[in-house]
Amino acid sequence: MRIGIDGSALLLRSAGVKTWTWHWIEALRRCAPEEDRIEAFPFIGDLPPLTHERSVLGRPATWLRLALLAAINTRHSPAVDLFAGRFDVFHLSNQVRRAPRKTRCTATIHDLTCWIMPELHSSGNILADMLFVERVLRRTAALIAVSHSTKSDAVRWLQIDPERIEVIYPGISDAYFDPQPCKAARPYVLYVGTIEPRKNLDALLNAWGALRRSVREEYDLICAGPPGWGEQKTMARLRGGENGVRYAGYVPESDLPGLFAGATAFAYPSLYEGFGFPVAQAMAARVPVLTSNISSLPEIAGASAVLVDPRSEDEIRGGLERLLTSPSLRANLARQGATRAAEFRWDVCAKKGLDFFHRTAG
Repeated sequence: MRIGIDGSALLLRSAGVKTWTWHWIEALRRCAPEEDRIEAFPFIGDLPPLTHERSVLGRPATWLRLALLAAINTRHSPAVDLFAGRFDVFHLSNQVRRAPRKTRCTATIHDLTCWIMPELHSSGNILADMLFVERVLRRTAALIAVSHSTKSDAVRWLQIDPERIEVIYPGISDAYFDPQPCKAARPYVLYVGTIEPRKNLDALLNAWGALRRSVREEYDLICAGPPGWGEQKTMARLRGGENGVRYAGYVPESDLPGLFAGATAFAYPSLYEGFGFPVAQAMAARVPVLTSNISSLPEIAGASAVLVDPRSEDEIRGGLERLLTSPSLRANLARQGATRAAEFRWDVCAKKGLDFFHRTAG
């Protein structure tokens, strides 16, 4: 069977979806039986190393493939049917805005933030997601959701038949399991993620500043991640270095496991996540986690994290103080988190994905 996977996210500046795409293609190719062929659209062969800040390919190769993507998305263009016709199943991302008419198609639902919290997104992102839903998601044979929370949101907000959606958890790279901790001058609490309103970083900074001085002065708060949409105010605070906050900027994928492993705790009070890669990565690295009690985050963390209301700075502050003043709580959460994270493996995800494709193809 020939399976086409839309890998166009690999050509863009992206975070969570790009991580999922890169590792999923690699795992599908590794786990597929000899009779299955996994091809990455648009004509992406062996995957170069993962980077989030730019395309994984060189500039000329990237522009040629983006031109093909634009041709496929052009109204009335036959390009999408010509390209997809050679596959038994074509798995789409939200970069493809027109579903092929003659090929059985599937897609992944990563999150519903543009529908649930439109105020946290640019108008361009909202329009792109709406077009993807109407022109692609509603025309697919079957869908994958990255969590039960995301599936429930899709049923509620998009009125999609739950029988069409299968939940397949993403995996965590092996590099995050028991990595060598990076060395730091002082103990630190870590945040990793794009600097954008949805991540709720201002609330974390406010809660950090409200910690008892005796607690806060023992640690740095390291915030790692590239600037995103609507980040100007938050970036100014990060670069100002208030209350022992250090901004590390974008950290390459290869350096993240050690950065996680060196942390005393990981703080991630996001307002919404479809899965929440950083939380799972921190748990894999045996780091105690503080995260939100909404969206998919309680589902992913299970009983392995301090859960707080992300809209309550008092709860975030209180959760941080509990973690930072209780070595026994940190040790217990680190142990439970590692056990929970072991359930998120790319080979498991890929094998479930291959079974999903075979059933969809009939």
